[in-house]
Amino acid sequence: MFIAAHATSGPQTPGRVAETAPPSESRTRERVLHMVSVDGPVTAVQLGRGLDLTPAAVRRHLDALVEQGLVEAHEPNGGARSSRGRGRPARAYVVSDSGHAALEADYDALAVEVLRYLATHAGPEAVADFARSRTAESEQRYATELAAVGDDPADRAEALVHLLGRDGFAATARPVGTGAPTGIQLCQGHCPVQHVAEEFPQFCEAETESFSRLLGVHVQRLATLAGGHHVCTTFVPTGGPTGAGRKPGRGSAVVALETPALRPAGPPPAAATRPADRHPHPAERHPDQHDPVTDEEGSPS
Repeated sequence: MFIAAHATSGPQTPGRVAETAPPSESRTRERVLHMVSVDGPVTAVQLGRGLDLTPAAVRRHLDALVEQGLVEAHEPNGGARSSRGRGRPARAYVVSDSGHAALEADYDALAVEVLRYLATHAGPEAVADFARSRTAESEQRYATELAAVGDDPADRAEALVHLLGRDGFAATARPVGTGAPTGIQLCQGHCPVQHVAEEFPQFCEAETESFSRLLGVHVQRLATLAGGHHVCTTFVPTGGPTGAGRKPGRGSAVVALETPALRPAGPPPAAATRPADRHPHPAERHPDQHDPVTDEEGSPS
């Protein structure tokens, strides 16, 4: 996942730098990769001067980086010769797509190391404070844009999905629920701090708290990329039973619940008697109902 500083066994894979090399070799190789990223296209001679390494040492590291797929070698146009004036044309080196991914992962590794140091020397709450401060900037920006949306949680969730998508979170939403409460399932297919949050869930918690404040309801985080799921999922409640005084969220299905009529205050009513236990008053009889006392011919029943 990130540029390794420790030796491991197994085949080399793109995105890892010299994992089978001794630590000193690995660190030098990382320096070569970083300089190629900054100065590329760059030749081995130029790298040697910048890193104070012999051309042979630089080429050894470059060959390893090329083999790993982290660096690409290009022949110069016009067949330019090296500064020594003889031999094959000097190759220029640039970082490949896999190399850029490895560099980004290296920054993840550095962030994790810093947070470990912070947790050890200042405590887990210091990490949580940092996560909240990091979230505060985007929350303030989102809150400004959500101010014009209104107070309905469903409308605000829809607008938040648009803002998250604009920032590269690959966000989507869909209504869920067939009873009460109903809501929206907000999904994020990408997380820029996923690898950091795998060890420090405080970042996920800070984002969840931010969503609750932005949407004005208590949201529930159901799954996270950092937790090994394929998407981050958050449940946003948007409605309740009809008649409960809560406006259903747009696009949500709400099932009406039967509510029994309220009885007036007073003593409980007497137990109801079955029809066979009493004769109805004449006024209670339906016009088509026979007299329960006599049959159609007037004989006692």
